[in-house]
Amino acid sequence: MTQSTRTLLRNQFNQAVAAVKDAWRVMLRRGPSQVQFWFIALVIGIAAGFMALGFRKATQALQAYIYDTDDILMLHSHAEKLPWLLILITPIIGGLIVGIILHKFTDDGRVRSVADVIEGAATTDGRVENKAGIASFFASLITLSTGGSTGREGPVVHMAGVISTWVSNRIHADGITGRDLLGCAVAAAVSASFNAPIAGALFALEVVLRHFAVHAFAPIVIASVAGTVISRLERGDVTEFILETPGSLQFYVELPAFLLLGLICGLVSLLLMRSIFFVDDIGSHIQARLSLPRWLRPAVSGAMLGVLAIWFPHIIGVGYETTVRALTGDLVLTTAIVFAVVKTVAVAITMGGRMGGGVFSPSLMIGALTGLAFGLIATGLLPEVSGTHTLYAFAGMGAVAAAVLGAPISTTLIVFELTGDWQIGLAVMVSVSMSTALASRLVDRSFFLTQLERRNVHLAAGPQAYLLAMLRAGTVMRPIDDARSISEEEAQNLIKQGLCVEASATLEAAMPYFDRGDIPCIPVVIKSQDGVENPVGALYHVDALKAYNRALAATAAEEHS
Repeated sequence: MTQSTRTLLRNQFNQAVAAVKDAWRVMLRRGPSQVQFWFIALVIGIAAGFMALGFRKATQALQAYIYDTDDILMLHSHAEKLPWLLILITPIIGGLIVGIILHKFTDDGRVRSVADVIEGAATTDGRVENKAGIASFFASLITLSTGGSTGREGPVVHMAGVISTWVSNRIHADGITGRDLLGCAVAAAVSASFNAPIAGALFALEVVLRHFAVHAFAPIVIASVAGTVISRLERGDVTEFILETPGSLQFYVELPAFLLLGLICGLVSLLLMRSIFFVDDIGSHIQARLSLPRWLRPAVSGAMLGVLAIWFPHIIGVGYETTVRALTGDLVLTTAIVFAVVKTVAVAITMGGRMGGGVFSPSLMIGALTGLAFGLIATGLLPEVSGTHTLYAFAGMGAVAAAVLGAPISTTLIVFELTGDWQIGLAVMVSVSMSTALASRLVDRSFFLTQLERRNVHLAAGPQAYLLAMLRAGTVMRPIDDARSISEEEAQNLIKQGLCVEASATLEAAMPYFDRGDIPCIPVVIKSQDGVENPVGALYHVDALKAYNRALAATAAEEHS
C-alpha cells in the first residue's frame, strides 16, 4: 500500500469519525423532541385510523338498515328487487337531512372535502375548518348511506384534517409542524379507509402537501402504518377488491393499446370533472333564479338520483359490486359503456347538488368500466396478440383516478394495493402516465386544484402564484409616523388619486398599483364608519418584493429540507 493510499484512507476514516460525532451531538440535542413529534404522529395516525374505520362501518350499517340487506357488497343486485318507491324516496330524505346540516353548520352550504385540506396545507399553516368539517363529515355519511353516488375519501380526509388541526392548536404548532401533522392525519385516514399504507403515505405527500420533503416522510409513514394496523385489526389483511389474476400483458405488442387507453381515460376523466363543475354552475344558477333555499338543493339532487337509481341501481353509493364486475369482466360491452355514462351523470348530480362525499371511488368505478369497454373492443379486434380484457379494466381504473386526483404516483400504487396484484404494473403505469399528462393540460392539474381555482385560490401554479395572497398590506407597510415613510400630506394626495389599499388587502391586490406608473409606494388606509379613508401607513414596492421573496425562500426551504 502506497503512502498516498494510506493518507487517503486515514482522511476518510477521520471524516467518518467526525460525522458520527456530529450525528451523536444532533441526536442528544434534537433527539427527544424528534421522538416526541413521532409519538404525536403515531397518536394522530391511530385517531385518524379509528375515524376512517368508524366512517366505513357506520356507512355500511346505515346502508344495510335502509336497504334491508345483510350483504352490503351486493347492494346493487339487492336494490333491483326493492320497491321503486323506496329507491326514489331514500335519497330525497337523505338530501333533505344533508341540506339542513350544511345550512345550519356552514356559512355557504358547501361540503368540505380534499380541496379544502389542500388549501389548509398551503395557506393556513395546516389548519382546516372544524365546525364546517364535522358537519361535512356527517353530511357525507348521510349522502353515502341514502343513495348518493360518491366516495368515502373526501369526508375522511377532511375529518382527518380536523383531528390534526385540534392537535396543532393545542401544541401551538408552527406552519411546518402543522402541515406535517396534517399530512400524518391524511395518510392514516386514506390508509385505513383503503387498507393501502404505501399509497396513503404518498397521497398525503403528493396530493395534500404537494412535496416530498425528507423531514415529513418519517412521521407520515408512521401515521400511515398506524392507520393501516387499526383497519387490519378489524377487517383483516385483505385487499379492497378480492380478484383473480387479470391475465398477462403481451408485452411490446400490446403497449400501444395501453397508451391509447390512457389518452381515452384522460378524456373520460376530463368529462367527469367538467360534468361536476357544469352541474354545480347550473344548480347555482337555477337556485338563484328560483330563490330556492340552499338547504333544499341537496333534496332536489336526491330526487334526481332517486329517479335514476330506479333503472340503474348501480349508481348507489361507492359502487363496489359494479367495480368488481368490471374488473372480472362480468359485463358486456354495451352495459359497461352505459354504466360508465350513467355513473358520470350520477356523480355530477351528487357533487354538483352539494350532497357531499369524495370523487376518488367513483373515478375508480368509471375507470374500470371504461377500461373494460376498451379491452373488449381491443381484444376482439386483435385476439391473437392481446392479453385478457380485464387487464384493461385494471389499467383504466388507475388511469381515470390518477387524472382526476392529479396524483399518478400514489394512484398507481393504490391500484396495486387495492387489488393485491403487482404483475400489472407496466400496463397501469403506461395508461396512468398518458391520462395524467393529457388531463393536467386541460384542467388546473387536478379536480381539487381546479375546485380551488374556481374559488380564486391559485394553488395550481405553485407558491409563486398564491403567496402574494397570503401577505397583508398592513403587516408589510411602514407606519405613517415612521421616518422612512411618506408624510400624511403626501398620503392624502395619493388617496385623492385613488392610489391606496386597505390594511386588510393582500399583496396580490396591491401589486397592480405599482404597475400603473413609477410610484415607490401607496398609502395603506383604514376606512371609518362614515367611509373616510384614513392613512395608517405606506406600502413600498421594495418592501412588498422583500416580503414575497422571504415567503418564497421559506417555502423552498421547507420543501427541500
